[in-house]
Amino acid sequence: MNKKRSVIYGLVFAALAILFYLQFRTWRNFDWATFWSQTDQVREHKLQVFYGVVLIYFAYIMRAIRWKIFLRPVKQTSVSSLIVPTIVGFTGLALLGRPGEFIRPYLISRKVDLSFSSQLAVWAVERIFDIGSFALILISAIFFAQSTREVLYYERFRLGGFILVALVATMTTGAAVISWKGEALADWIAARFSRRASNVGHRIAARIREFRDGLNTIHDLSSLLQLVAVSLGMWCMIAVAYWEVMQSYGPGALDRPISQVPLLMASSMVGSLVQLPGVGGGSQLATISTLQHVFGAAPELAASCGILLWLVTFFAVVPLGLILAHQSGLSLRKLSAQSQEAEATAELSS
Repeated sequence: MNKKRSVIYGLVFAALAILFYLQFRTWRNFDWATFWSQTDQVREHKLQVFYGVVLIYFAYIMRAIRWKIFLRPVKQTSVSSLIVPTIVGFTGLALLGRPGEFIRPYLISRKVDLSFSSQLAVWAVERIFDIGSFALILISAIFFAQSTREVLYYERFRLGGFILVALVATMTTGAAVISWKGEALADWIAARFSRRASNVGHRIAARIREFRDGLNTIHDLSSLLQLVAVSLGMWCMIAVAYWEVMQSYGPGALDRPISQVPLLMASSMVGSLVQLPGVGGGSQLATISTLQHVFGAAPELAASCGILLWLVTFFAVVPLGLILAHQSGLSLRKLSAQSQEAEATAELSS
């Protein structure tokens, strides 16, 4: 582990330690017996947890379908050939954190015999479809679902919805500008930073070029509509998976309409910005806090459900991913190092 990464992990660990301390200060009367009792009652509804896991796996298949659509202009491939790189890639992300983020595009580039930089471009555009699709679902829940107006702090969520609308509009405009004048914009940024921070300018310019190349994979309106439909369908599956896990706790504070689930998903996504490899932390804390303070669940119930949601929606991929990696003779740590080295090479050559 290099010095820079050690410093980053140290800062993340410190931030999580503070968050854990603040959270558990509010749980001075936390009853562990109640916690285990709440967790144990899931056995009576274990099929719903199973359904949640199945939906998450279907979401990975949807990701493979979406990547196939991205590749269509340059390479004809099958969905089945992309499933193993997808599962192994997300396993690397779950176990290694951010260092495992490029494993998936790296494996796909090897599988379909295309340059790693071209798959980084697809990966960059995929992020936009993820953000945009989830944003549409969340905005719909905030502004059009009557049940969402019943949750605590709805006005804050409503304000967040307006900010999200502005963000999506900005992202759409930015994507249009990069698609139209991406090369000129990259050259301008590289020249602008050439004297004071040339390395930063070069990195930003490289990302712009990658994103522009990724946008070029959307070659017609039909492909765009297919990508939007697959992305929305995938995020709806994930939302239903969250809802199934919440329903597995039976009647009570977690027996909520599915239209309220995107609020919980949003908190989990924000919390995931502060994560430790293989441990997480931020996502679980944010989810538990939302379950307790927004949905009104008791601390023990919120903690149990928050941990189970993390296991189902984020960590459930790991067993199958490790099996597939072993069968393919792949080492996640080696793949992480190779993908980061390839990313650095692609950045220098852009």
